Amino acid sequence: MDYIFDIKRYAINDGPGIRTTLFMKGCPLRCVWCHNPEGWSPQPQLLYKRSKCIGCQTCVAVCPEQALRLTPDGIVSDAGRCTVCGRCADECPTRALEVCGRRYTLDELMAEVEKERAVMTDSGGGVTLCGGEPLMHPQSALEILRELGRRGLHRTVDTTLYAQADVVETVAGECELLLVDLKLMDAEQHRRYTGVSNDLILSNIRLVARLGVPFWIRIPLIEGVNADEENIEATARFLQSLHSPPSQGGVGGGSLHLLPYHDVGKDKHLRMGSQYNPQAIPMATPTEATLQRCRQQFEAFGLRTVVGG
Repeated sequence: MDYIFDIKRYAINDGPGIRTTLFMKGCPLRCVWCHNPEGWSPQPQLLYKRSKCIGCQTCVAVCPEQALRLTPDGIVSDAGRCTVCGRCADECPTRALEVCGRRYTLDELMAEVEKERAVMTDSGGGVTLCGGEPLMHPQSALEILRELGRRGLHRTVDTTLYAQADVVETVAGECELLLVDLKLMDAEQHRRYTGVSNDLILSNIRLVARLGVPFWIRIPLIEGVNADEENIEATARFLQSLHSPPSQGGVGGGSLHLLPYHDVGKDKHLRMGSQYNPQAIPMATPTEATLQRCRQQFEAFGLRTVVGG
């Protein structure tokens, strides 16, 4: 089983109903605005929250590799020495240090999921695989999805669809819903902001539509990146071309979700020892006027929009 870096309970924005969301570690994209950058690497990482650190140096003393030292900026880890064994996090009295990423057995993971079965079932919810990018780990994702199916739980996969078509088709056949991120229509702009072209993503969205798999499109709406009239119109034309009935929302029998930008990833980069938006690309939460204009543009193409979720 590949690494899981978080289990979020009582999630209400990761599909229908109340859900348990499993975050799989590893993603091929590097979105500038990403709010889960700790999910980029497929390997476990040591995170450090300076505001919790009391400078006791317990972690320095117990590290078997002598990879930690206390500086005026707090605890600094030598990546060349650190093996992410977790002893420092185990001994830290204030939990300033944390290992991000854990391998579960399938039974252990299902035991965590089953804790919330009643709430999920009563609300029409279920379990969502998120990330990172679940499709980066098809074997583990399929193992989890098939077991959830055997247990009668609703299965959703939150994905960029940046994967080979056969992986997309196989995973789509083992879930009830896909949440598909669609960021930009221009391939070069997409590469600039995410590190990859969108050709494969757009091709796989067309594939999912042809397969008749229920999916929702989710657009992180960012002033200065993709909220301009040109990109919104191009996005609307693409989604309309999928020929999903307008009576069903116009998008995969589901709906089109606009997710206004926020910079929650900034604090996570600090904990990782990396820099948020190192190129200082202008990004902002869309104004109400921009949000309404985007909604009107989509609705002119018969696409129903939802803000959030």
